[in-house]
Amino acid sequence: MKRVPGLLFGLSTTLLAVGAYAAEPLAAAPVQLREVEQTYSVDGVVEATRQSTVSAQISGRVKAVYFDVGDRVSKGQIILRIDEREAEQALAGSRAQLSQAEAALQNARLNYERSKQLFEQKFISQAALDKAKSDYEMARAQAEASEAGAQQSALAQSYTAVIAPYAGVVSARMVEMGEMVTVGKPLMTGFDPSQLRVIANVPQHKLKDIGSKPDVMVEVPSLSRWIKAASVTVQPSADLRTHSTQVRIDLPAKQASLYPGMFVRTHFVVGKESKMLIPLSAVVRRSEVVAVYVLDDKDVPRLRQVRLGEANAQNEIEVLAGLNIGERVAREAVKAGMAAAESKR
Repeated sequence: MKRVPGLLFGLSTTLLAVGAYAAEPLAAAPVQLREVEQTYSVDGVVEATRQSTVSAQISGRVKAVYFDVGDRVSKGQIILRIDEREAEQALAGSRAQLSQAEAALQNARLNYERSKQLFEQKFISQAALDKAKSDYEMARAQAEASEAGAQQSALAQSYTAVIAPYAGVVSARMVEMGEMVTVGKPLMTGFDPSQLRVIANVPQHKLKDIGSKPDVMVEVPSLSRWIKAASVTVQPSADLRTHSTQVRIDLPAKQASLYPGMFVRTHFVVGKESKMLIPLSAVVRRSEVVAVYVLDDKDVPRLRQVRLGEANAQNEIEVLAGLNIGERVAREAVKAGMAAAESKR
């Protein structure tokens, strides 16, 4: 049989590495009873502090759509355009009326000034002077009305470009290019991802326990993340059907991978209690079996089934049954499993 030196060398190196890896001492964590914060948990939902729907302020046909769902928009960017031709024609007509009114005002002002001079020379009566003054004031009012109309037409013309009121993310789009829209028609919905909060409904009988200024930790199970609340507001009202009170939990700014609608779990601190805790990394889950590797006097790991409670923000989990205080468990379940398999050879 032909030898392959490179293959034998690689295999030997791998075996030596596995042996050295298995020979490394396992990091141990003592099973201990500690006083920790007692919490009351309530499910919650993430929502954006700033979320709004932009609606059409002028009728017309959608000429262009620049953003879609999921796109990031900067403050002041144009998100879509409505056909501006009709608005431009209305603006041109208003400006023409303004020019006509200004010309009439100039003529009435000159006529009034001439009438005052003639009246001083006693060439016209008081009635003729009053008529010239009245015509001048009427022309001035008409010019002011025409100017207001021109400004309104200019404002309406600016509404053809729909602008983002703040920086954010588009969450919904309700129109397509070429579609006819009317005043008040919803166009796009967006939210600011940098400012998020959690809404949780707390039963009335628990309000006394959490207090007026509760200490809250927010758990995001899908991200395996815990977030300390920036501020908490307990609403001074209750739901008539559920007899619960809404609590708004503001999160620190710029939470990556978090978005409105996500499920979270809020943990309100209501007191202190003693719990038997171990590191979360020590837990082994195999199908329906939950276990840990217990180290004996010779640091040999032995798999033992346990019953666990809730995890906390410090990556620890409560042990309800299966361990005794003072025993040691392997901190890293993967390494302990490899060492246990090696010891059986």
